[in-house]
Formats: sequence, C-alpha cells, structure tokens
Amino acid sequence: MSRRAVYTGSFDPVTLGHLNVIERSSRLVDQLVVGVGINIGKESLFTADERVELISRVTAHLSNVEVRKFPGLAVHFVRDCEARVIIRGVRSLSDMEAEFTMTLANRKLDPDIETVFLMADDEFSHVSSSLIKEITSLAGDQELSRFVPAAIVSDLRSRLS
Repeated sequence: MSRRAVYTGSFDPVTLGHLNVIERSSRLVDQLVVGVGINIGKESLFTADERVELISRVTAHLSNVEVRKFPGLAVHFVRDCEARVIIRGVRSLSDMEAEFTMTLANRKLDPDIETVFLMADDEFSHVSSSLIKEITSLAGDQELSRFVPAAIVSDLRSRLS
C-alpha cells in the first residue's frame, strides 16, 4: 500500500513557504497531491488552472508530486485522491488556531482522514500570499524571489502590473 497525502490550499500565488512544505512533504510520502482549492466566493489573482500550472512548473523536479484543482470540501478531495492524510503548513500560532478549527471540522466530516502539520521553516514564517501582492510592485525581481519561486516572478509581475 502506497502512502499518499494531499496538501491543499489556494496558492494564490504559490510562495517559497508553500514550496518548502511541498518539498518536505514529498520526502515523507510515496505520492503527494497538491490540491488547488476553488473558492467561488473569493476573487483570486490567478485562476485555478493558472495556479495549477504555476505549481506544476515549480515542482517539476519532484517526481512524486501531482497538482490538481478541486471544488468543494478538502476532505472530499482527499477521498477522491484515495488518500487519508491532509498536510497543512503552519507559520505562526495564529495559523495554528485557524488550522485547529478546520481540523476539528474535517474530523467531523470524515473521521478517517488525519491532518499532519508541518511548521514552516523560520525563513518563511512571515511569507504570505497577501504580503506578496503588497510588495510585488515595490520590490525588484531579486528581492521578490526571496518570497516566491524565481520561475513565477514574471507571471506575478504581469498579473499585478
């Protein structure tokens, strides 16, 4: 039986913190599915298909990572992927509070699915998608690539220009 886990998020845009969690998670399991959530109530910078493409591009070096989009509940997506583990990255204590609430809800929805938390490396604990959106127009490419994979800097600039 292979060990398959799912790492879900909006990834709008994918950050170096996300990539760090993906790389570390991929070493813990046989297959990691990165699930790009579709939230119709939230206006996104990139479409779900674009986010899948961006994440696929920056994870191409990881042979056991697959990227898919999904609508609806994460626990349903995890089941559709034939997995029983959700990976969640946490940066701070405030992240942990929100993640704890979500984990309890997920347990009620599907008690057979477990959540595993990976703490962000300290160099990424301050990086968020909203921070990226704020600094993109002000930072140079080299500065911006301290927060997002260099391979997506031009995509980010073209979207926010």
